[in-house]
Amino acid sequence: NSMILVPALSPSPKVQGTHPDCSVVLHFQKREVECLERIRSESQTPALPGEEGCPTEWDGVSCWPALPLGQSRAVACPDILNIFQKSKGLIQRNCTEWGWSLPSPPYHSACQLETLGSNDTEAKACYFVTMKVLYTCGYSTSLAALFLAIGIFSCFRKLHCTRNSIHIHFFTSFILRGTAVFIKDSVLFSDESIDHCTMSTVTCKAAIAFFQYSVLANFYWLLVEGLYLQTLLLLTFTCDRSYTWGYTLIGWGVPMVTVGVWVLTRLQYDDHGCWDDYSSLYWWVIKAPILLAIFVNFLIFLNITRMLAQKIRCPDLSRTHKQQYMRLTKSTMLLIPLFGVHYVVFALFPEHVGVDARLYFELVLGSYQGFLVALLYCFLNGEVQAEIRRNWGKWQRSMESNVFNLATQDFTA
Repeated sequence: NSMILVPALSPSPKVQGTHPDCSVVLHFQKREVECLERIRSESQTPALPGEEGCPTEWDGVSCWPALPLGQSRAVACPDILNIFQKSKGLIQRNCTEWGWSLPSPPYHSACQLETLGSNDTEAKACYFVTMKVLYTCGYSTSLAALFLAIGIFSCFRKLHCTRNSIHIHFFTSFILRGTAVFIKDSVLFSDESIDHCTMSTVTCKAAIAFFQYSVLANFYWLLVEGLYLQTLLLLTFTCDRSYTWGYTLIGWGVPMVTVGVWVLTRLQYDDHGCWDDYSSLYWWVIKAPILLAIFVNFLIFLNITRMLAQKIRCPDLSRTHKQQYMRLTKSTMLLIPLFGVHYVVFALFPEHVGVDARLYFELVLGSYQGFLVALLYCFLNGEVQAEIRRNWGKWQRSMESNVFNLATQDFTA
């Protein structure tokens, strides 16, 4: 018997802009369509007498071209499977009088995919379920803390100032981010029967666009926090409300323009799937502004450190002012590196590198960032605590006075 060696698939294993798992699915779907088209074309031209054999066949992995009776054909493992396990094995099939023989050796043996069994799939599914439970708890805790913090800043009149107004915007960006995560999960993962690799609806694209906007707004309001602190140090605590509109445009306007450009770019050049792929070149439309905000914040971080050291060493500065500088600075000085470092580290590596660590930092630890912000800027704020104690004491005295008046009325009645 003669044997013919052919490539299993054309050498283009990468499908642009998709996750590795989805790239495999989409790649095989494309090859299946090509093979079925070839089969339809061949069926329109019947074989000549004496040329009977095995017709072209798609076996779910490879397209086996027509072969005369008694011959063999071998194909290499599809290149696309190299993202799981690199292998140069060959799979052979014979054309017999009963049709095509079974692949020998089987694909999972020839392509060394035995390790990708059901146990690994179940473990991976369990891992993602655990991650989802953890970040759901984190975002729920953060949302509750952020709403409470906004309520505190809004209810007490003495806390109404530009600084706390910026804090409220910052808290709101975290609320949007947590809400966007829940919306994205409900749209993309509520139905297990949905094929996420081919899903491409307006709803899922809108959910992803809203999520990207909330993430951008989050980083840019952190930038505003840094800019405002630097302004206070430069102007020696002279609050100028004229800056407020500029801060609002930076915090909400820049993300809006960026996401608008990204949406138009995807619609024009890369409109497939749900736009939730991070290997696409157009992902840099979102990533670059985030990295810019982090870089500027890092420069602000260094500049604030320099100015603070100079002011604290100044002999003419009173102890009260020194404490004021330290109190205003410590929260922002902590948040800037805390929020930016992990993003910069992961941004320098491809998306498939350090996936587990990336998921843990961005989903689990990231889900508690809102709670941490509320804790630093509100619950641990001495000014907020003093105002709450003052109003609590005032309310207690009012209640005691009402009880005393009621008791007096009953006694004199």
